Amino acid sequence: MKVLVATEKPFAAVAVDGIRKVIEDAGYELEILEKYTDKKELLNAVADADGLIIRSDKVDAEVLEAGKKLKVVVRAGAGYDNVDLDAASSHNVCVENTPGQNSNAVAELVFGMAVMAVRNMYDGTSGTELKDKTIGIHAFGQVGRNVARIAKGFGMEVSALDPYCPDEVIVEAGVKPVHSVEELYKNNRFVSLHIPATSETKKSVGYDLITLMPKNAVLINTARKEVIDEEGLAKALRERPDIKYVADIKPDTADALQAEFGNRVFFTPKKMGAQTSEANINAGIAAAHQVVDFLRDGINKYQVNK
Repeated sequence: MKVLVATEKPFAAVAVDGIRKVIEDAGYELEILEKYTDKKELLNAVADADGLIIRSDKVDAEVLEAGKKLKVVVRAGAGYDNVDLDAASSHNVCVENTPGQNSNAVAELVFGMAVMAVRNMYDGTSGTELKDKTIGIHAFGQVGRNVARIAKGFGMEVSALDPYCPDEVIVEAGVKPVHSVEELYKNNRFVSLHIPATSETKKSVGYDLITLMPKNAVLINTARKEVIDEEGLAKALRERPDIKYVADIKPDTADALQAEFGNRVFFTPKKMGAQTSEANINAGIAAAHQVVDFLRDGINKYQVNK
């Protein structure tokens, strides 16, 4: 059997070495496609692959149709909206992610941006501290739990909203559960977004929620740009000059927002939450193990499609 690693943004060399060891120790062939610039390269490479490991690469119906032998696709990372799940299911392809492997890296970035925001982007003026401030975590998955751990280290008061996570789990983490999105935004100086981009969540965070936030609020987004109503965000920033927005995902209207609001907004040049050597290695090697587990034993613990 053959496993293809197709990464427009390559894994670190040490991660590739680890992936190779896992795949070849299982008796499978490994092919590496890195830094490709033409989709045709991916279509050609996937033609005889049984397993596929990707990062942010798009796997749509055309890719799945080209991969006639494909049985499993593993996205090295938590998010998987770059994979057409319906098309994968119709082609009987299992799609998995690697939850938790990037979570500490993303959580640390939350606080890198939070400190930068409260220190006024290091412009030389006096800022504030995180200690004793309130932070609300919007979704208490692996990243959210790491955010809570780090926030407590800063001495912050932490609460979380997640209708899919039992209150007991949130309480066991030393975090206060809240039960409405309005309560989360109204009572927290900082809100950190960790919700996926779904039909229910797209454009769900906008003017009404943002303007509920207390004075000198900071909204932090390391999730997906699609969950923000950018028109509502701009309106909120316009009416509330005390609010700041920092994100690991450049909005579609980034240039306009930066022109109007200056250092009250900040966006990383590309999605950087998982851009640490540790996360890169962890996610890649986890993906390799999951591909082998599925091809060899049919194990689909982290399957995200039906």
